[in-house]
Amino acid sequence: VQLQACGGGLVQAGDCLRLSCAASGRTFNSYVMAWFRQAPGKEREFVASVTWSGGSTYYTDSVKGRFTISRDVAKNTMYLQMNSLKPEDTAVYYCAAGPIRTIDYDARRAYDYWGQGTLVTVSS
Repeated sequence: VQLQACGGGLVQAGDCLRLSCAASGRTFNSYVMAWFRQAPGKEREFVASVTWSGGSTYYTDSVKGRFTISRDVAKNTMYLQMNSLKPEDTAVYYCAAGPIRTIDYDARRAYDYWGQGTLVTVSS
């Protein structure tokens, strides 16, 4: 399985940005996909997840109402639309994939595969 994230960049507070994660190497029907982020000096944290087949979504509280996770099954690509960006959203964003199991989707251990990360910098 390969996950390739892209779309990061330098934006100003209040701007929007869309991240993409191209997935390959298997079918993902029974998988959950997610975005995590890691700010300098901090632990990697969960941002949002989406089940590949059903499209069920889940967000961390700090991004609810501002970020939208989605996937395009035909293109094997997952997205993260980020609106109203804040300086505290600055981080390296990673996409991840894992089989649906009885593990919380916001836990890093739920994901077996990780992309390389894309840097998002939000200036004030």
